[in-house]
Amino acid sequence: METLAKSKAGAKASAGIRTGIRLPQLPSWCNWLFAPLAAAVITLCATWIQLEEQIFTYRFFWVESLWWHRAAWFAGWVFLTLVYLFFLGLTNRPPVAVTLTSIFLCVPALICYYKLQLRGEPFLPWDFAQAGEAFDVVGKAGLWVTKSMCGAAAVLVALLLLSCFLARPRLTWKRWLARTLLPLAGVFAMVFGVFLQEHVTKDILYISPDAWMQDRYYRNYGLVTAFFTNMQVMQVQGPEGYSQEAVQQVLNGVGKDNQPYFAASYAAQGDNAVQTPTVIYIQAEAFWDPSELPGVTFDQPITPNIQRTKNEMAFGKCYSPRFGGGTCDVECEALTGFSMEYLPSSCKPYVEYIHSPTASIASFRKTQGYQTKAIHGYYAKYWNRENAYADLGFDDFISLEDMDNPERKRPCDWEGGLVTEDEMARQIIDAFEGKDPNAPLFLHAVTIQNHLAYTPDNYPDDERVHVTSAPEGVTEYTTGCLEDFATGARDTDAMWGTLTDYFDTVEEPVILVLWGDHYNAIGNGMNVYSATGYGSEDMNDPRVHETPLLIWSNYWKQPVDLGTVAAYQITTITNDLYGLEQTPYFDLLRQEFEQYRAKSVGTTVEPDGTYSWDAMTPEQQEMYDAHWMLQYDLLFGKNYQGAPVVQQDKTA
Repeated sequence: METLAKSKAGAKASAGIRTGIRLPQLPSWCNWLFAPLAAAVITLCATWIQLEEQIFTYRFFWVESLWWHRAAWFAGWVFLTLVYLFFLGLTNRPPVAVTLTSIFLCVPALICYYKLQLRGEPFLPWDFAQAGEAFDVVGKAGLWVTKSMCGAAAVLVALLLLSCFLARPRLTWKRWLARTLLPLAGVFAMVFGVFLQEHVTKDILYISPDAWMQDRYYRNYGLVTAFFTNMQVMQVQGPEGYSQEAVQQVLNGVGKDNQPYFAASYAAQGDNAVQTPTVIYIQAEAFWDPSELPGVTFDQPITPNIQRTKNEMAFGKCYSPRFGGGTCDVECEALTGFSMEYLPSSCKPYVEYIHSPTASIASFRKTQGYQTKAIHGYYAKYWNRENAYADLGFDDFISLEDMDNPERKRPCDWEGGLVTEDEMARQIIDAFEGKDPNAPLFLHAVTIQNHLAYTPDNYPDDERVHVTSAPEGVTEYTTGCLEDFATGARDTDAMWGTLTDYFDTVEEPVILVLWGDHYNAIGNGMNVYSATGYGSEDMNDPRVHETPLLIWSNYWKQPVDLGTVAAYQITTITNDLYGLEQTPYFDLLRQEFEQYRAKSVGTTVEPDGTYSWDAMTPEQQEMYDAHWMLQYDLLFGKNYQGAPVVQQDKTA
């Protein structure tokens, strides 16, 4: 009896201790008030992470974004409230619901922030299709923590502590099931009944599509609403009236007797005896000439070989559709003539659309008896190149796995370093020397040495290009990163010198085409561009979309000023310069020069080289629509044009 009494007394004492440390509990009905509060706080924290201090700018955010687009923000808030209620019903623990809801929204907000800083675009639905590659690249670029992230984390911790005061209601299994399934049903109803319904988003939420300015789209409508409404464009809608008759009508307007566009070209002044030269495309990673930065000087010339050969080649600018990444998008434009302007922002055609034999300049050249080969200095799986190249008509693909102990540099962020430009020159020459001597070669090579991220530690001091002066405002960190970038640009120029010198000695006619794929942020974001006056803080500034374009041959040595042309016009311009045969699709792109040089990222490059953001003229709109009709036919439609495609054995 005494033992039993002591046991009961001990139990009461333990209960007293537990009761003594229990937090005061709010009534269970407070959970219903806390849910919308938690959703609002988490939404603001995610926005704070994404926009940083801009969220505190009254007119910029609270008026022009939040108030003017309040219907869209309201929809996102309702959606997140339902997500919170789902987690609450599932776990019956408010702190767990707060934690899971915060992760649900703030992780995408972090991805948004880093993508905006590195590539100028937010987190988009089709990013899931390339998640593995993207995480690998971001891991090499390095991540950093901002004040806004710390501030948002502190607010979320306070919200979590507040949720600990909420009572956990006693639930029967039926009530638990109802409290879990009803919010989940609401989540699906919001996605499929609101966000994916164009008439709802347009007429009720007043959302205007802004595919070309996704950073502004996310700022105006909030991460939740912007992300889910973007799913409306994952299925590309064909041009109105698409049919065989409509395609034929466009083709009937394509002239076959176009005169050469450039008076100094081989097609205009040469004997046109060369019709099947070897053609070598080289897309140089992040290449542009940093010596063009106003007020910045270096301890050595950056592009002496380009300057040396400038008087014997065609030289201009390639208008890239990308900033900070999207290498495969630019090369897809060059190889196919397909413009990214018609496709969802930041989509990856190699990943999402090219899953079967597709028309390209490689497949066309193959029908002319060309051997076709691609070379890339990284792994074959990245951006689905191993399959996409086969579908585009390449016989062979040499990737990093196929290279025998290639030279590498810049090991800081990339294990083992990156394949050098000098190594790529050797690979290109070896491919040429190893080809069938009785057939021409079409070769497409993509370099990688100068890939981001940039740090002065990537090169030894005696090998690195040094900045000798820079304008006030260029930070010390940016200067160090610029030295890393300039060293890579110098090596790209050296590769160009190696290739032009070599092919000048061969008897077979050869054309070399080199262009840069895109600009990158260097150091402190856009500091190097804005502080020097080269460009602005805007990643859509045309100045940071114009990369060098060089077209040289060993059989025609006349300078030609190309001006600016779109990346999707690189094949067209090469064919026009040398009078090479092409498909009717490229004939249409040749006629496009008369209306505009490029239509990319919402910018129109007029025939005179000026930029326009106004509505197109009726003639430009007609050409724009005709281009889309033929591009859709080749990429998504039935190929009524009869463009040659090649079925390759991808397992070989």
